[in-house]
Amino acid sequence: MDEAAVEAYLARIGVGRPVRTDAVALAELHRRHQMAVPFENLSVHLGEPVRLEAGALVEKIVARRRGGFCYELNGAFAALLTALGYPVTLLAGRVHGKDGRPGPPFDHLALSVEASGRRWLADVGFGRFATHPLLLDERGEQADPGGVFAVSEDGRGDLLVTRDGAPGYLLEPRGRELADFRVAAWWQCTSPESAFTRSLVCSLLTGDGHVTLSGRRLVVTGAAGRRETELPDDAAVLTAYRDHFGIALDHVPRARADTAR
Repeated sequence: MDEAAVEAYLARIGVGRPVRTDAVALAELHRRHQMAVPFENLSVHLGEPVRLEAGALVEKIVARRRGGFCYELNGAFAALLTALGYPVTLLAGRVHGKDGRPGPPFDHLALSVEASGRRWLADVGFGRFATHPLLLDERGEQADPGGVFAVSEDGRGDLLVTRDGAPGYLLEPRGRELADFRVAAWWQCTSPESAFTRSLVCSLLTGDGHVTLSGRRLVVTGAAGRRETELPDDAAVLTAYRDHFGIALDHVPRARADTAR
């Protein structure tokens, strides 16, 4: 990324260039990214290609003011952090399903970032994760506004990341390249077994909770509790995308499962 792209990216997430590439600045970048760039899978249902190339990912997030899912969000965030001077390593993960079992290899992309002499787990692409990066080598509980997290060895060479005692995903300790995730991203975008082809999601961290739009169901959580609203029509859905997530669409995306009926 050149200097213009870095400045545009920082403006997109509402922060200035860090004076120092330390853990404090990393935590602020991590939090602001989740509050500005939504976790969303709209491209899958709009027929848009998902290109796992740093330039394409940054263009989507910064110029088009869109979001994405793990490969896109963490891939772009890695490019930004690297340009700012942070040493970054891409890690492959396996997300635990509702049955408690981990998914296939390369099911998830997360980041190991070095800052202030420590290794941090940064993840702005998991929908609901820690607001701040987690210490990757810390084995006790780590309190965060997003919950109580822990990183532990799984006994087979991987790292298990849990939230409030529930398994989130397994991480391979070896570093990867962005291109290593292309096959998994293609499967996520095309397979009828993928959660991303079966449903629509758009979610954003707020000051005290989350706002999520799934189809026509708008859910807002925060200090005041949970509020769920069924939007009446397409116009209301388009307004919600614009007002809550900053996404301007000319038509409402339809989940593949719905259009195939």
